[in-house]
Amino acid sequence: MTADETADHDLDAVELEILRNQLESVAEEMGQVLIRGAFSPNITERRDCSTALFDADGELVAQAEHIPVHLGAMPEAVDAVLDRDPEPGDVFVLNDPFAGGTHLPDVTLVSPIVPDDDVVGYAVSWAHHADVGGMAPGSMPAGARDIQQEGLRIPPTRLVAGGERRDGVWTLLEANVRNPAERRADLRAQLGANERGAERVTELLADHGDRLLSAFDAVRDYSRQRVEAELREFPDGTYTASDVLEGDGVTDADVHIEATVTVDGATLDVDFAGTDPQVEGNVNAPLSVAKSAVYFVVRSVTDPDVPPNGGCYDPVRVHAPPGSLLNPQPPAAVVGGNVETSQRVTDVVFRALAEAVPDRVPAAGQGTMNNVVVGGPGFSYYETVGGGMGASVDADGPSGVQVGMTNTLNTPVEALEAAYPLRVEEYSLRAGSGGAGRHHGGDGLVRELTVEAAATVSLLTERRRTAPWGLAGGADGACGRNEIDGETVPAKVTREVPPGTTVRVETPGGGGYGDPDETPGAE
Repeated sequence: MTADETADHDLDAVELEILRNQLESVAEEMGQVLIRGAFSPNITERRDCSTALFDADGELVAQAEHIPVHLGAMPEAVDAVLDRDPEPGDVFVLNDPFAGGTHLPDVTLVSPIVPDDDVVGYAVSWAHHADVGGMAPGSMPAGARDIQQEGLRIPPTRLVAGGERRDGVWTLLEANVRNPAERRADLRAQLGANERGAERVTELLADHGDRLLSAFDAVRDYSRQRVEAELREFPDGTYTASDVLEGDGVTDADVHIEATVTVDGATLDVDFAGTDPQVEGNVNAPLSVAKSAVYFVVRSVTDPDVPPNGGCYDPVRVHAPPGSLLNPQPPAAVVGGNVETSQRVTDVVFRALAEAVPDRVPAAGQGTMNNVVVGGPGFSYYETVGGGMGASVDADGPSGVQVGMTNTLNTPVEALEAAYPLRVEEYSLRAGSGGAGRHHGGDGLVRELTVEAAATVSLLTERRRTAPWGLAGGADGACGRNEIDGETVPAKVTREVPPGTTVRVETPGGGGYGDPDETPGAE
């Protein structure tokens, strides 16, 4: 940042860089508190959570780089809380996809930061809870037709009011989930993360005074200017692409997603007007999820060193018609939209931009989170299984990794078998599943489990019949496959199973990049 660019904030480049790093460190430390304090392996091992700091107006200042699908959703959660007039000492809880959330298992806590008498910002923690009630353990039933079937829906509600815990709210939450002790512990970890964020911001204010508040605006302006500079290098024009989801969990009919991407100088506009109307099943995705997917693509095709905050997304506009798949109206079911539809949105926007900036766009990755949910009396296991990443202009795609809108780790075999009545039979790379090309797509994974108790199994997956596409002459990656006791089952399914049942998930490979007959590195 130049001296002229920092003048409006009375901060020189060195001071701004110091303050920016301190704010990002606070967000990262909040995440560590949450991970270390939680009980569920879904948070402690897989790290399916995010933390962030916002200013008093609800603008994103710093976000720990955890889960991409939370990029566009966190600001909407804070906006929803601001509409409830938060006071010092309050902590709001919410998960309502139609009031700031994404899907019901993702529970958000928002806490005002009040060093003296005035709110200077908000500490936010977001975590995927392994069960929030609903028609099936794990709260991700494949056949849900409305949001009430997916679990307890929480609009922005005071969990703590004026510094006092609201016992009635805690009791209500715990009465509507299958593992209340686990939920209680994970919520307490989120509270601890928010408290740590408030403590650290208070300390920074004591050190820097109002210059810290100036930095809130300055870091966003810096990120916005960096992204605008990157977008100016893109050729102006309108680019389109489309793809499909493999059914909505109720029927197997394809669900179409279409994006029109317009680059105009330093702005990027994404319009989903050609996308199908909202569906009966649960692959509907709130607009905040569609925004997150677009923001992730923008982060991927611009300089990765741009600091992650709200300024990155100011040059980006996202539109989807009300009542469409990407802007559904209640009581639409949405649990699959957050995890699967978000993946397809990234694929479509990447493919549209491949025409504009081909050297910045990879071939398609596995295009699914491969959601596996197994739950029964006293336990609820949830995992997203990695797969192949698409190859790029200068590198093979990595194998067996989380791709796109998820950035979680796996659950180690030892932790999984210690926590749940499950036995891992196989966990391996799926050799040869990546697409051929000058650079090869990454291989998928094989994850096979034996369920040692009577349970409900839910699978929410994609790319079982439409392959991840290659680019520039590269071959497609292999489709995935799901089996229960050796029987191939649909991409989205919920079943009651007896003890001894085997669940096998073979995940897709990534697409290849370039002509397979070319030598890597050849011009």
